[in-house]
Amino acid sequence: MSSYFHYRDNRLYAEQVPLADIAARFGTPCYVYSRAVLTDSFHRFTEALQGREHLICYAVKANSNLAILNIFARLGAGFDIVSGGELQRVLAAGGDARKVVFSGVGKSVAEMLMALDAGILCFNVESAAELDRLNDVAESMGKIAPVSLRVNPDVDPKTHPYISTGLKQNKFGVAYDEAIALYRKARNLSHLRITGVACHIGSQLTEPGPFIAAAEKILLLADALAAEGMPLEHIDLGGGLGIRYRDETPPEIADYVAALLGVLRGHSEKLILEPGRILVGNAGVLLTRVEYLKHGEEKNFAIVDAAMNDLMRPALYDAFHEILPVEREINAPPLPNPPPLGGEGAIEKSNSSIFEIVGPICETGDFIGHARSMAIAPQALLAVLSAGAYGMSMSSNYNTRPRAAEVIVDGNNMHLVRERETVRQLYAGEKLIS
Repeated sequence: MSSYFHYRDNRLYAEQVPLADIAARFGTPCYVYSRAVLTDSFHRFTEALQGREHLICYAVKANSNLAILNIFARLGAGFDIVSGGELQRVLAAGGDARKVVFSGVGKSVAEMLMALDAGILCFNVESAAELDRLNDVAESMGKIAPVSLRVNPDVDPKTHPYISTGLKQNKFGVAYDEAIALYRKARNLSHLRITGVACHIGSQLTEPGPFIAAAEKILLLADALAAEGMPLEHIDLGGGLGIRYRDETPPEIADYVAALLGVLRGHSEKLILEPGRILVGNAGVLLTRVEYLKHGEEKNFAIVDAAMNDLMRPALYDAFHEILPVEREINAPPLPNPPPLGGEGAIEKSNSSIFEIVGPICETGDFIGHARSMAIAPQALLAVLSAGAYGMSMSSNYNTRPRAAEVIVDGNNMHLVRERETVRQLYAGEKLIS
């Protein structure tokens, strides 16, 4: 957890704003993001890449709020998109289409038309069939589509199987052994222009080894293409750098970039990276309020107003998020050297009980955290940490629950950047039949 979220006089703050004040003004559940964390994380990439031609393409799927996209656009970011809807969001947020790379295995004709009309930087093509379709669409528009192949290097990212994307059994990319043949095919299609090569092996990676192994294989491919008269303008090594949710020890951004630059020594192509979670994950928390405490024969439950529709990661991946009280007990014993927020032992609590932190949705899988030792009471506010990535972007309206409000804190200012939905909005497009 970033230092921009911190306790002051036993109250949890986002930058200079008490989280309790945000809850009082905008209600709960509510996502809260720190602009300082967003900016600082991006600057760590730009500083590490000084002297190297590069483009940092933020992975929009991690968090697609327009205000967040606009912050990154003003910092000079490009964007990695996986749908036409994400392209429309980027453009609405002031993003530059010429800095957009379009990934994804199922691009439709309508999405290709939209992206070609906008003038994006590159299509990351993921199959032979997509090459043919894109060539036909570009021909129908009288345009030349810039393409790279997303190559599957068959490298084990050592992450959760649901977010592993670089193995032979995954649906993503073209097989490494078939890549050169497909590049030859692309060269012979009259409305395509080869610009680069791309790979992305997964998300929440915490070891440098898989990144290095994938980069080495991609560079071998780039050399082989150059030898066949197909030199590349850029090499896109994807994203996937993880964050600390509990006890993970991912490499620092500077160390990760330095390792990649070491492998790239001797290659002058523009380097494209697609960070997502590492930019926004620890920039956000989910505020929720305790509705009831329920003491069972085997477990105690703290029933909160946030649920799996608000934060899907625990139910989907059995993911861990640290949960802290927004207002600590005043008599809680202080720690002489408190560890960073977001790790085990982040605070000590007196009179604690072990609780399952669960939501009100009608599913046993609706939980936010298991077996948490907390001193809490009904109506207490809790902060679910490291919720800036794949929180709001994966949220739903299951059980006809309106999606949460979103707030960005900038110093001592709070900005509502998404209003809480209303139930009326949820069924506004539905019609009765006679």
